[in-house]
Amino acid sequence: MDPIDLPMPMVRRPPVTADPDALASALRERVDGEVRFDAGSRAAYATDASNYRQIPIGVVLPRTPEAAAEAVAVCHEHDVPLLSRGGGTSLAGQCCNAAVVIDWSKYCHRLVSLDAGRRVCVVEPGIVLDDLNRRLAPHGLMYGPRPATHPNCTIGGMIGNNSCGSTAQTYGKVVDNIARLEILTHDGLRMWVGPTSDDELARLVSGNGREADIYRHLVALRERYAELVRERYPDIPRRVSGYNLDSLLPEHGFDVAGLLVGSESTLVTVLRAELELVPVEKHTALVVLGYPDIGAAADGVPAVLAHRPHTLEGVDDQLVTDQRIKHLNPDGLRVLPSGSAYLMVEFTGETREEADGKAHELLNALPDDVAHTWYDDPRHQAELWLVRESGLGATAHVPGRPDTWEGWEDAAVPPERLGDYLRGYEALCREFGYGRPAVYGHFGHGCVHTRIPFDLETAEGVTRMRAFVERAAELVIGLGGSLSGEHGDGQSRGELLVKMFGPELIEAFERLKAVFDPGNRMNPGKVVDPYHLDENLRLGADYRPMEPPTVFAFPADDGKFSRAAARCVGVGKCRSLEGGVMCPSYRATREEEHSTRGRARLLFEMVRNDSPVDGGWRSTEVADALDLCLACKGCKTDCPVNVDMATYKAEFLHHHWAGRVRPRAHYSMGWLPVVARLAAHAPRAVNAITSAPLLARAAKALGGIAPERDLPAFAEQRFTAWWRQRGEPRGSGRRGQVVLFPDTFTDHFHPSVARAAVEVLEAADFRVKVPTRAVCCGLTWISTGQLDMARRALRHTAAVLRDDLHAGIPVVGLEPSCAAVFRADASELLPRSDDITRLRDQTRTLAELLNERAPDWRPPPVDARAVVQRHCHQYAVLGFDAERDLLRRAGIEADILDAGCCGLAGNFGFERGHYDVSMACAEAALLPAVRRAPKDSLILADGFSCRTQIAQAERDRVPAHLAEALAAALPDPPRESMEPPGTRPTRLLPAGATGTALIVAVLLARRANARRGGE
Repeated sequence: MDPIDLPMPMVRRPPVTADPDALASALRERVDGEVRFDAGSRAAYATDASNYRQIPIGVVLPRTPEAAAEAVAVCHEHDVPLLSRGGGTSLAGQCCNAAVVIDWSKYCHRLVSLDAGRRVCVVEPGIVLDDLNRRLAPHGLMYGPRPATHPNCTIGGMIGNNSCGSTAQTYGKVVDNIARLEILTHDGLRMWVGPTSDDELARLVSGNGREADIYRHLVALRERYAELVRERYPDIPRRVSGYNLDSLLPEHGFDVAGLLVGSESTLVTVLRAELELVPVEKHTALVVLGYPDIGAAADGVPAVLAHRPHTLEGVDDQLVTDQRIKHLNPDGLRVLPSGSAYLMVEFTGETREEADGKAHELLNALPDDVAHTWYDDPRHQAELWLVRESGLGATAHVPGRPDTWEGWEDAAVPPERLGDYLRGYEALCREFGYGRPAVYGHFGHGCVHTRIPFDLETAEGVTRMRAFVERAAELVIGLGGSLSGEHGDGQSRGELLVKMFGPELIEAFERLKAVFDPGNRMNPGKVVDPYHLDENLRLGADYRPMEPPTVFAFPADDGKFSRAAARCVGVGKCRSLEGGVMCPSYRATREEEHSTRGRARLLFEMVRNDSPVDGGWRSTEVADALDLCLACKGCKTDCPVNVDMATYKAEFLHHHWAGRVRPRAHYSMGWLPVVARLAAHAPRAVNAITSAPLLARAAKALGGIAPERDLPAFAEQRFTAWWRQRGEPRGSGRRGQVVLFPDTFTDHFHPSVARAAVEVLEAADFRVKVPTRAVCCGLTWISTGQLDMARRALRHTAAVLRDDLHAGIPVVGLEPSCAAVFRADASELLPRSDDITRLRDQTRTLAELLNERAPDWRPPPVDARAVVQRHCHQYAVLGFDAERDLLRRAGIEADILDAGCCGLAGNFGFERGHYDVSMACAEAALLPAVRRAPKDSLILADGFSCRTQIAQAERDRVPAHLAEALAAALPDPPRESMEPPGTRPTRLLPAGATGTALIVAVLLARRANARRGGE
């Protein structure tokens, strides 16, 4: 075919003239899925993980690929742009555009078929990589490429970016692991594509219609540009920039699927993919090498490559320092060898001996001055890989340093030139005043990740950023490298491709674009005819957010809510489906706006002056997104940049409802401490009312409580009443005094927990004190955004405890959420209160106190198996190491669940409209684990919410606090030493009894006593 017949795009980014209302109506009428044109949805999808922001026209969440095809047809009829989006974690801006966004991740995540013999499977684009590999694992197979975002990246997104990850060292990029793709053009051609034999190609080009035209044009492209492709495409393992025209070369089998991989939704929509699979690695060994600097580490790469490692990653000392500052991955950092830069080298083998042997061969070949350690145990390996995979989050928002940004994020050079590149890059950063940013990445492939402290909020800073990127591009190209080695071109590098490929190949890219998308409606402005790299910035020189006064101090964000709202970098870890706590509502709904990232995006839009979200603190879009936030605080720890959505939600609710009638649940549950004190005057009468069906239904309706919930029964005798009746404190007091904090939940609902804690503390030779006046941490007011009342409660509590605080007496919190308020929220609500600071520093959990102040005390031998649910606030704020150690010391064989949030989360699960999400959170992992547990196992949960959720869902299981399990195993003391006259004995076991069945019986009896009012 004569090259002159090759098409060129007829219009460059043509304007969108479609009526959005008519478009939305047509989509809703014809598409099986969810169609979102509301301001909140558009704002949530306005950014990805890049520096860019573009408001989409609307969002479509198709239930099937066929529904997505219908959405494409509607968009073509209305002549509007399209953008396919997976996990939305792209770092170059290719996942935001003024287009209709198709989000595949909510519904289209099926493993369609698996042929284990041929090692191929067919999947839908929205399936998450880790989820896919979990389904493949029973067959001994997996998908090879593994980006650092593997818990949340989708296969469709990986195809769009030609993703790689650390395992690309062995398995290559996505383009090397694709068998076929089912694709759809904007104008409606649907077909499967892949490698094409000469005979099949001849048949295709001789036909009629759109498919034949495409293949004829692709043949013409190959004939016209083949030699330029061979000449100008860098021969390196990580060339991700540009279109894969090399896949059309005869030596690559005229692979149209390979051509389309990495095209960033600019050519076609991928409906399904057939993936090539690899066997799961059976055994691994990890060697970590230490070098004096990152340049020396890079210079050592070729010698290591000679040993054919499975993966070869690099990390510099700046990344390690950043993680230490942010308290990330302490276990992994602790076992690094000496040095200021590191190579992480992994070997695999069919046997442990084979993997270890490869590691030893490398170590034996190393110079003596290279420090090293090696690990073949999975725990240490996982800890060290977290050091590497936390790179993006660890280098963003480092306290005491300027914010860092992508923009020159993942260039790649020949591995043998990596040292030269890193030294040149460091010199360039110094020249532009950017210091020495952390670098890390896939050193075996010469690919380097970094974030740079660009100033993106002034015209001068943006100009300097642009100049730096242009110079950095010249550096990489001069070394024979690629502008992108993993994350694609998008807008960050699209404008620079002409420097790398030359004008002739840019013309080839434009012609390829015209073959598949002649109307330029597929993700326009990215890769081909790109926006300038300093356009559409999320911040930019004209960024002037509102700076509202706040109640919380936001010390990590210079006291500015706008900075807190801009903290999210979009990496999407909150969209993972397993592990950790964050984000329970996303896991239940798979909704972007109900992820931590989605909520952060809406808050960011709320403080802008040019956003579809308006109304400021009164914004209904933000209120709707925050409604399903459980305030679990999981994001405070799990989010790599420590977004604390629970605090943001409390601040928002405070302003949103200021001067207005609040939801009924804010009164019934926000004011629970007051309600409980009133109920304490007649607990039996209150319980009778709340247990009578008609009266309970009316009470729940009045209080805005979910009708599906049982109302917890008030104890007939509060702990504080029992304490007063008991008289003087007991115990030797040899280890000093402690204040046992009687939180509302323990005092009024589960007083047996506090009584058990008294027994344990006195057995450990502490003298227990209990406040003589009512105290409260203010948690329920915080979670409902009634922050003035929360501060009043905290000031009162600090005043009651003042003498003890000044005397340095520790305060023991039994309810994790209340202890977490003292350890975190209180000092942000009252930052200038010395007493609140003392309360923060002196608050301990029971396990922490025993470990710190009584390390030689031997806990009673419980000798039981237990399923243990960590409270979210233990996980996120308090930590669980002390509890883990105490469980071990007490002989409890603990299965500590990595089950996420229980779903009740204080008031959340009780509020009307939240029941389904609450139970979906619990059913994700917690409740199945409880059901699987043997009947003679303890179910331990320190949190009132966790125990309540378990007890109401699984009525034959009786969850208990750790204090109760320990107290049940204590030797039985003389009755007069513990009980005031006229009360039942505390323990129901003979002295020294420790059998699991008897302990369970004790806990069951205690719960029965509590229900009868005996406790």
